[in-house]
Amino acid sequence: MKQWILSPRTIAARLILGVTLSAAIIFAAMLGFNHQRSRALLEKEVASGAHNLALASVNRVEAALGKVARGGATLAHHLENSAVSERELRALLRSVLDNNPEIYGAGVAFEPDAQPGRSRPDAPYLYREGVNLKSTAPEENFDYLHQDRYQIARELGRAGWSEPYYDEGGGNTLMATYSVPIYQGEGAARRIKGVVTTDIALDWLTQDIGAIKVLASGYAFLLSRNGAVVSHPVAEYIMNESIFSLAEARDDAALREVGRRMQRGESDFIAYTTKEGGASRLYYAPVPAVGWTLAIVFPEDELFAEIRRLTLSAAAIGVLGILLMALVVVLIARSITRPLTALVAVAGQMSGGNFDVKLPSQLAHDEVGDLSRAFAAMNLALREHIRQLVDTTSAKERIEGELSIAHDIQMAILPKMLPPFPHHEAYRLFAAIEPAKEVGGDFYDFFQIDDEHLGLVIADASGKGVPASLFMAVTKTLIKATARAGRSPAEILDEVNDELASNNDRSMFITVFFGVLDLVSGELCYTNAGHNPPLIIASRGEPSYFPRSRQLVLGAMEGYQYRCDSLWLTPGDRLFLYTDGITEAMNENDEQYSEQGLMATLVAQGPCGLVELVGATVAAVKAFAGTAPQSDDITIMAVEYLGGAKSTAVHVAAGDRNSS
Repeated sequence: MKQWILSPRTIAARLILGVTLSAAIIFAAMLGFNHQRSRALLEKEVASGAHNLALASVNRVEAALGKVARGGATLAHHLENSAVSERELRALLRSVLDNNPEIYGAGVAFEPDAQPGRSRPDAPYLYREGVNLKSTAPEENFDYLHQDRYQIARELGRAGWSEPYYDEGGGNTLMATYSVPIYQGEGAARRIKGVVTTDIALDWLTQDIGAIKVLASGYAFLLSRNGAVVSHPVAEYIMNESIFSLAEARDDAALREVGRRMQRGESDFIAYTTKEGGASRLYYAPVPAVGWTLAIVFPEDELFAEIRRLTLSAAAIGVLGILLMALVVVLIARSITRPLTALVAVAGQMSGGNFDVKLPSQLAHDEVGDLSRAFAAMNLALREHIRQLVDTTSAKERIEGELSIAHDIQMAILPKMLPPFPHHEAYRLFAAIEPAKEVGGDFYDFFQIDDEHLGLVIADASGKGVPASLFMAVTKTLIKATARAGRSPAEILDEVNDELASNNDRSMFITVFFGVLDLVSGELCYTNAGHNPPLIIASRGEPSYFPRSRQLVLGAMEGYQYRCDSLWLTPGDRLFLYTDGITEAMNENDEQYSEQGLMATLVAQGPCGLVELVGATVAAVKAFAGTAPQSDDITIMAVEYLGGAKSTAVHVAAGDRNSS
């Protein structure tokens, strides 16, 4: 029942498979394109959002750092341009902290010889502790002179931020220091006086960066100028790891390259793999004021979750649509194949010979209906055609039978005793004929005109088939009936030509070579009426063609006067007579066997019997033709003169009928 659907050879199966597979491929391509396009657009939007988020965070950080830096610069400017006492200095530090709540602590580290009367380094420092301000006095071993925040500003001679650090013994918290060198004196007497430091606690920064919410599990982190982790959700990373140590631990060359780009102050939105191996996106941007880098991590599974859900929903809808479309195709295919299946069953019965089988009715006005009606018309036409074919076959069989009879009759009228007169001592003769069709227009004949003269005839009627064979039979009969002792070949052909041309309404003609051989003297008197020139094969020498004779074919015109030519044979000489079925035989390349090919074949045979000579020539022609069909009748007659009592030397002469 379901074979018409399940078999892959059926139209329905191919239609269902082709349509549904094509639709599935198109839908999959569209779904894939939309998914990739949506991902690209989302990545672009996320990159833009990450840029804005990072920019806002960077601006907040820079705003706080800027206030801290301006407080330190203002204090440094005041100390450079005014002499202050220790009490006034502490008042200035308190004023800086009161006016700049972002500043965690402020201090001044003087050069050892910058304050007369001081025997040890002096570095007054005020910092916040809750809502109160506390001051620390330097201990005897408080060696600030060797700290980076003092040395870098002193040696470089310009203000700058330090790397984040824990200030043990001072603020005892994670902070960064803005250092400003101060000078005294002018011109050549100008020298370093000390360094003003303003500190910012980074606890608020860690909280601010940690408060950045990115999807459900995304996060942000902050790196210092040298790549050290300043803020991170993983607390043990802070000031204990750097991006380069993390890259080394993971053996991640790509992360190491990202760290270098961060140090160069670049920004980008790239693919990133977390420590746990999760795929994500990373956006990083610089904090120009301090050379730090803010980075934001977007988990890919959360980033593309909505697109993934949308794609799966679209895929489910597409699968349902394809199944529905397949069902529709099944119904359509069934409506098409059901009548076709019925027609196949009818065709099977018709192929078995049952042409009276009832055809399925078809009322549909579509292509299948047209096919059914055409099939019914074909059935009627086929029955009529078979009836006619039976009649035609019967007629053809009758014609073929008649042609077979005609072939037998044609072959019967040709001389059958080969070689003829085997005990005759004056000559030997052998002939062969192969019609191109059942009957042909070629014939050969030989007959004794009297005891001393042998008549030799070979001819080729125009055309093929029955007309040519009838024309040939008439010609053969006329020649043999007209040939009498004392008459030359020319006189005989004159009479035969007049008879053929007088009632030749179909304008047929025939080429004839007719010769009379004197068996005593060896003289051959002959007339060539448009036929191929025979060959003489001398007993000592090479074969040669007869001189060409330009005389009219028989049946073309009444009253034409033919002439005779003569030559003499010596014992052992041979005559080779043939029709144009030999020289004009064609091969697959439309090349002719030609007179040169015939000459080469005869030369190659050398001395051999007449039967072998004729057989070898026919075989050579067929080998040359190959698979090409035989285009004309093949006829050969070979005669060997053995000599009589009065044989003479070989002569070749030409003249009119009186010369014979």
